[in-house]
Amino acid sequence: EIRLVESGGGLVQTGGSLRLSCAFSGFAFDDWAIGWFRQAPGKEREGVSAINADDNRTYYADSVKGRFTVSSDYAKNTVYLQMNELIPEDTAIYYCGTVPFHLLEGAWSFKKIVRWVDYWGRGTQVTVFS
Repeated sequence: EIRLVESGGGLVQTGGSLRLSCAFSGFAFDDWAIGWFRQAPGKEREGVSAINADDNRTYYADSVKGRFTVSSDYAKNTVYLQMNELIPEDTAIYYCGTVPFHLLEGAWSFKKIVRWVDYWGRGTQVTVFS
């Protein structure tokens, strides 16, 4: 059974940091890349970051570039999202999901990627207050 479980969300003040974890089972790092996505109330789910652990390439949305860092731990089957300099606009439920490798090639787009995620976790709430 394929499972992804997010953790690490919480309530944090503007400028603070959180580290999210996505622990998965039922597949391996060489089956899919892993993406982080978020959905704020009344908004569509959007891509935040992704990592291809096979070649260690990472991908970021412009809105989080320079503030968020994605990483992976092969031994623990876990992907992390370190979030620094958080702002209220980062408030959302954060999800991790499986990303087909070919969608990260060439002119990749999170708008396209979010439609092709086969497996999702249940999400973890991140709330940033000013």
